[in-house]
Amino acid sequence: MKIRIQPVEPAKRRPKPADESKLVFGKTFSDHMFMMDYKGEKGWQDPRVVPHQVLQMDPAAMVLHYGQGIFEGMKAYRCSDGRLHLFRPEKNFERYNRSAAKLCMPQIEVPFQFEALYELLKLDKDWIPHSMGSSLYIRPTMIASEPHLGVRPANEYLHFIITGPVAAYYPEGFNPVSIYVSDQFVRTVRGGLGEAKTMANYASSLYAAEYAKKKGFTQVLWLDAVELRFVEEVGTMNIFFRIKDELVTPPLGGSILAGITRDSVIQLAEHWGITVHQRPIEIGEVIDAVRSGDMKEIFGTGTAAVVSPVGSISYKDQSFKIQNGAAGEWSQKLYDEIVGIQYGEKEDPFGWVHELKV
Repeated sequence: MKIRIQPVEPAKRRPKPADESKLVFGKTFSDHMFMMDYKGEKGWQDPRVVPHQVLQMDPAAMVLHYGQGIFEGMKAYRCSDGRLHLFRPEKNFERYNRSAAKLCMPQIEVPFQFEALYELLKLDKDWIPHSMGSSLYIRPTMIASEPHLGVRPANEYLHFIITGPVAAYYPEGFNPVSIYVSDQFVRTVRGGLGEAKTMANYASSLYAAEYAKKKGFTQVLWLDAVELRFVEEVGTMNIFFRIKDELVTPPLGGSILAGITRDSVIQLAEHWGITVHQRPIEIGEVIDAVRSGDMKEIFGTGTAAVVSPVGSISYKDQSFKIQNGAAGEWSQKLYDEIVGIQYGEKEDPFGWVHELKV
């Protein structure tokens, strides 16, 4: 399919942030967006890059009633020498298709997903921030647009991509965050939608997240939905535990998102000779390791925050500080290495970086 390009007139383009240090995550958006429609047996059609605009849809659009919606999160980085990078974009595209399949939505060939993003970034490359730590956040989204009331997979969909410059996801930056362990609310169960990046998963996390926020915590650590014993993931991140000199993270089993940063951390740690265990870990084991001093670090991983050290966790109204509450050695090293690769400051032995020649 040929992508139709409709650039914004120069006089109507949005002003770019004058001070990148004051960027707030998810508040500013660039000039253009990509859109494409799916119509039943005709499949995907009319791919186009157009001005960032308000969506128009029928109030009976099925996404509004039955929740068929998925998204992705990725970033574009500007290196100090002017090169533009994407970090493992094919993994986001592949996960987007897995999410689509899980929700009975049409998939998009990975090469075309990249072509669409490439055409969008050709127009909005000047929106990619120049400062280290800032980036252009990229949000591909698919929603069921068919106007129909009745529970079934839709026959019409809208796929779109919006972008915007961002700084750190958490106001704390790389400073350790505080985590509330939820033993009364659950996010998802194995066999459900937990492994898909779907709107429903985030909607189900909101109540507990607000509950934790009111208690002064940054995020929620979810336990399994059956026994409320086994650690799963944080609201916006996968979770890692450094117990003595080994790294432990819960295994992917259908209820945990397969994070791209999670996979990168595992590969890097093993490359450095660190023993990594992807195994079930009970919250009781976590607390016991903290009490004994065997818990050296806890950190979360995700596209938005990269690596986020955890300074304390609260479980059953008891607060537990992780070591001295400061960022740990491994979390700092992993953060520096991944960010260094993303911005072209460090060697990329895995071929993770894709240079954008736009």
